[in-house]
Amino acid sequence: MYENMNFPYMNNKKVRNIKKELLSDNWYKLEKLTFEYQRDDGSWETQSREAYDRGNGAAILLYNKKNKTVILTRQFRMPTYINGNDSGMMIEVCAGLLDGDHPEDCIKKETEEETGYKLEKVEKVFESYMSPGSVTEILYFFIGSYEEKMKIGEGGGAEEETENIEVLELDFEKAMEMIHTGEIKDAKTIMLLQYAKINGLFSIN
Repeated sequence: MYENMNFPYMNNKKVRNIKKELLSDNWYKLEKLTFEYQRDDGSWETQSREAYDRGNGAAILLYNKKNKTVILTRQFRMPTYINGNDSGMMIEVCAGLLDGDHPEDCIKKETEEETGYKLEKVEKVFESYMSPGSVTEILYFFIGSYEEKMKIGEGGGAEEETENIEVLELDFEKAMEMIHTGEIKDAKTIMLLQYAKINGLFSIN
């Protein structure tokens, strides 16, 4: 069943008559979107795309400036396993879906669940559409300073979510090198590590 879409923030006058059809609601929502798009010559053509809506998320790079270290995680990712990742294991920054929470509240909660560190202060540095051709998700990127005294648990992720997360504390330059060696291939992790490098997060003031 098709449903017409009309959102107030849609203001591109070259797009009209958007209709959506629900294809799957098994985990998150996969929808087929049919719409008319105005070409440069003024004519209108009908196009269709599929969009996966899993909600928005947040990610954070935990860093210790004094020790020049970062906290990352390692866990199994099935989609990578069926697309060339021999072990299916991925090294990533801490991240999670908002599930209705404010991005800052979400990332503090995810940090505690995944790494065991309780952060009082985080800083949003940018936001990004991670796969704009097929996924609706906006990811909010944060950085947060950590110290050993902030660790209140073992981490590992929420038990009911069967995440089985391993917590890694790595030298920052080692983490950067792991991008070049291919040990780190996760986009959000590469983006935050490069942000830290470009902005001199570990430089001495």
